[in-house]
Amino acid sequence: MALSESTSPVAVGARYEEVHRRSIADPEGFWREAASAVSWEQPPGERILDSSRPPFYRWFPDATLNTCFNALDRHVEAGRGDQAALIYDSPVTATKRTYTYQELRDEVARLAGVLAGLGVTAGDRVVIYMPMVPEAVMSMLACARLGAVHSVVFGGFAPHELAVRVDHARPKVVISASCGIEGSRVVEYKPLLDLALAEAAHPPSACLILQRPQAVAAMTEGRDLDWVQAMAAASPVPCTTVAATDPLYILYTSGTTGVPKGVVRDNGGHAVALTWSIPNVYGVKAGEVFWAASDVGWVVGHSYIVYAPLLAGATTVLYEGKPVGTPDPGAFWRVASEHKVSVLFTAPTAIRAIKKEDPSGEHLRRYDLSRLRYLFLAGERLDPDTYHWASDLLNIPVVDHWWQTESGWPIVSNCMGIEALPIKAGSPTKAVPGYDVRILDEDGHDSPAGREGAVAIRLPMPPGTLPTLYLDDDRYVRSYLSRYPGFYLTGDGGHLDEDGYLFIMGRIDDVINVAGHRLSTGSMEEVLSTHPDVAECAVIGVADQLKGQVPVGFVVLKAGVDRKAQDVEAELVAMVRDRIGPVAAFKRALVVARLPKTRSGKILRATMRQIADGQEPNVPSTIDDPAILDEIAQALEV
Repeated sequence: MALSESTSPVAVGARYEEVHRRSIADPEGFWREAASAVSWEQPPGERILDSSRPPFYRWFPDATLNTCFNALDRHVEAGRGDQAALIYDSPVTATKRTYTYQELRDEVARLAGVLAGLGVTAGDRVVIYMPMVPEAVMSMLACARLGAVHSVVFGGFAPHELAVRVDHARPKVVISASCGIEGSRVVEYKPLLDLALAEAAHPPSACLILQRPQAVAAMTEGRDLDWVQAMAAASPVPCTTVAATDPLYILYTSGTTGVPKGVVRDNGGHAVALTWSIPNVYGVKAGEVFWAASDVGWVVGHSYIVYAPLLAGATTVLYEGKPVGTPDPGAFWRVASEHKVSVLFTAPTAIRAIKKEDPSGEHLRRYDLSRLRYLFLAGERLDPDTYHWASDLLNIPVVDHWWQTESGWPIVSNCMGIEALPIKAGSPTKAVPGYDVRILDEDGHDSPAGREGAVAIRLPMPPGTLPTLYLDDDRYVRSYLSRYPGFYLTGDGGHLDEDGYLFIMGRIDDVINVAGHRLSTGSMEEVLSTHPDVAECAVIGVADQLKGQVPVGFVVLKAGVDRKAQDVEAELVAMVRDRIGPVAAFKRALVVARLPKTRSGKILRATMRQIADGQEPNVPSTIDDPAILDEIAQALEV
C-alpha cells in the first residue's frame, strides 16, 4: 500500500527526529555505534573523528580493515556462503547466472591473485573500463582485496577522455573487455582502449582483457593478458589490511574537461556509511534482494550495485539491459518479478521512459510484483506526475531521494528503515541522519521556510562522503567549501518547507534572471510535467537582449499522442502563465522527439543552453547520442 501523501503541515515522525537529532548532536557517538556492524582488523579507538585539520576531516583515523573482507569473506565465515550474492541478468546476451557468496569470494580472491602477479599492491591504482558483466564487480572487489585503488571509467568512454583519466590516476593495470552491448548495438571497447593508451603519457604496464564472443579483440603482445588464461594460472590471495583513511576508489565526475575531478572514497567511512544505509534508508535486510538499476561506472553502481548490498549481506542484481527495448517496457518488471526483488532503485529517467512507451502499464500487469516493497528514485529531479504515475501503478511507496557522486550515499530521503514519513510529491523528504542540511542565502545565513537558496551541508559531513579530490586538496576547497566557510556547497538550489521537507529545484546555475526576477527552471518544469500529453521535459534560460534571460521549454510527448505540436505548445505556455505568472515570460515550448542526456540519464541542460545562445556547445563525453543536439538546434532554428 502506498504511503499517505500530504500537502498540508505534517506531524513530525518522533522516531526519525530522535535518530537525526542524535546524529547531529553527537556524531562521534552515533557513528561509533554504527561502526559496530563492520568487521575491523583494528577497531576504532577513542578518536572517531579527526578534526585536527579542518576542513579536511577523517573518520576512524586509528582503525584498520579490508572492504572486500566485509563484503564477501565475513559472510562466508558466518555460514552464509551458499546464499546468493550476485544475480547477473543480461537480456542483450540471453544470459542469467547467480553467484553465491562463496563462489564470488573465490573468483575475487583468484582475480586478486592475477593482479598481485602483475605487481599490484596496496595503494596502486587500477583503471576498470568494463561493461555490465560480473567480471566488472569482481574487478572492483579484487582491487579492494589488495588495498589497491580502483578507478572505474564508464564503458565506451571516448579514447581522449579515457586517456585523460589514465594519465591522472597513473594505473599499474587496466582491466577491460573486448566489447559492451548497448541495446542491440555491439560497442567494441578494445580499439577505444588502444587509442587511449597510445595517447596517454602514463600507460599501464599491463592490460587484463575479458574476451566476449560478440566481438573478439586483437591483443597487444607483451602488454595484454587474456582473462580466462590469467585466471586459470592464478592462485587466490587473502585480504590486505589497510587504514580506514586509505582510499578505496577514485571516481571521476562525468563531463569534466581539462584536469579531471576525481572524487576520493576512503575505506572505513565508506564501509560504515553504506552498511548503515541499506537497512536504515532502504529498509532492506540481509538475505533480501536489492536491485539498483544503474551502471557500475556511476556512483550509484559503486555504492548500490557493488558495495552496500554485499556489505549488508543482501543479494544484488547486475542488469545488462535497458528499461525499454530489451525487449520491451516490461523489462524492469520482469527482472523484479523473476528475481524476487524487495527494493528497486533507479532513475526517474528510466521510469519516464517506461511510462512513455507503456502509459497504461499493460506490460507491468504480466508480472507478479508482490515481493516489491519500495521503488527508490534518484539522479534527476522526480517530477510529481512521474511520481503519481509510478505510485498509482505499483501501489507501493515511491521514494524520491537525493544525493551526489561526492556524497556517495543519500543526503536526503524518506528513511524507510527508521520511520516512513508522509510523502510530499516533489520532495525527497528530510535529511538523512548524519547530514545537517541547510538552505543558505547570499550572505550565508539560513533562509526562512519557503524561500529558495543554496543547499549546503554543515561540516563535518558524515562518514562515506568525499574527504577530498584526488591529488587536489586546493580544488576540493575551491569547488565545494570556499563559498560558505564551514559548509559544503552542493551546487543545487532549493528550499525547506514549514515541516522541514527539502525541495530541490535544480542546479544553482539553473536559476535564471528574467528582467531582474530570479526564477527557477525547475518550478517551470514541474508545471510542464503535469500536462497529460507530456512524457518528460526540460526548461533552460536563453539569453535575451531585453530581459537578460527568458525561459524556453522542451517537451517529449507520450507514445500514442496524436495531436498537432503547436496545439500542445500553446497549452503549455498558457499553463506556465497561469501557475507561475506573466513574470516568468514563458512564451516558447517546443515539442521534440527526445532530449539530450548522458548515459546515466541526466539531461544536458547546460549544453542545450549553449546551443540556444549560439555558442559552441561543450559536449560531454558521456552523451548518449550526439545527433540529438542537431535536433535541438533545428527546433530552436539556431
